[in-house]
Amino acid sequence: MSETSIYVVKTTANQERSVANLIAQIARKDKYDIRALLVPDVLKGYVLVEAPTPEIVDQAIQGVPHARSVIKGASSFAEVEHFLTPRPVVVGINEGAIVELISGPFKGEKARVKRVDVAKEEITVELFEAMVPIPITVRGDHVRVLSKDEAQR
Repeated sequence: MSETSIYVVKTTANQERSVANLIAQIARKDKYDIRALLVPDVLKGYVLVEAPTPEIVDQAIQGVPHARSVIKGASSFAEVEHFLTPRPVVVGINEGAIVELISGPFKGEKARVKRVDVAKEEITVELFEAMVPIPITVRGDHVRVLSKDEAQR
């Protein structure tokens, strides 16, 4: 197996997935040696393409709508590796933070974070409006952080 590099294709914003799908179809049809395509959510306007040479990527994007150009130079696997490991959804949520629940039966309610479980990606909160403070455990992606203020306890 020959050495490959990661090449970056500049695209129109919010068209990254469609560009990647079209490149994949063209690569299959025309038998281009494209090993992998990656569309990281945090990288707007770019598609990462693994191929042996930039010329192959150039040929593959010819005529693909919304594919602008291949950025000069190659990236190493080490430079894009962090895009491959998902970040836990509770990162950045601390005990004492004020959050708003954005889904579930308490949607729209504000609460204070009492505990963060990174392994399970869950947080335990106490609702502000509740008559009796009852701890409720919710998934980390079901809240939006309003304030990271930990001083007001």
